[in-house]
Amino acid sequence: MQAVASLDSLLAAQTLWHAGRHPATTRDGEPTGHAALDALLPQRGWPRRALTELLLPADGVGELALLMPTLARLSREGGTLALIAPPYLPYAPAWQAAGIDLGVLHVIEAAPRDALWAFEQCLRSGACAAVVGWPRQADAQALRRLQVAADSGDCLGFVLRDRKHAANPSPAALRLEHDGDGWRVRKCRGGPAPTRAFAPGLH
Repeated sequence: MQAVASLDSLLAAQTLWHAGRHPATTRDGEPTGHAALDALLPQRGWPRRALTELLLPADGVGELALLMPTLARLSREGGTLALIAPPYLPYAPAWQAAGIDLGVLHVIEAAPRDALWAFEQCLRSGACAAVVGWPRQADAQALRRLQVAADSGDCLGFVLRDRKHAANPSPAALRLEHDGDGWRVRKCRGGPAPTRAFAPGLH
């Protein structure tokens, strides 16, 4: 018979929830490039090997500006970046001005039925440092597949979706919602979601 793990060992491994006790914070996040946001997040950055969900009231509320410092740093380090089914054709001069090495940036146009497959394959490939996707059709099961793919591919995954999905459960390790004034953490790995919002223009 398999040995039963002791309660102490389960608590030490952080696989068991203990009422009244916050899990130990592992501060090994990928820096966001925004010091105030890093200070707000329990992992002090984007969760590694994981999916981050950005919930938007509309396109163009600053979602790319939020990601750009990280994407630029990864591209300077030679990491491959992939954009999956962006709603608008990226303006290359603006991306270059933001510090992106266009030589490692790949834009993948895909129909809605194929976008999730392309997103998952890029995350899982092990060839990408970061993948940003705009899937139109993504239920909890599809997002879970993306989360698993990001973990197995050692990749940063960013999924950009309409904020109407905020009420639905999500397996993403981090969920940020733009409420018009700034970004609010709706869910985060490593601790309770902070109540304070992050407004880039105020920091």
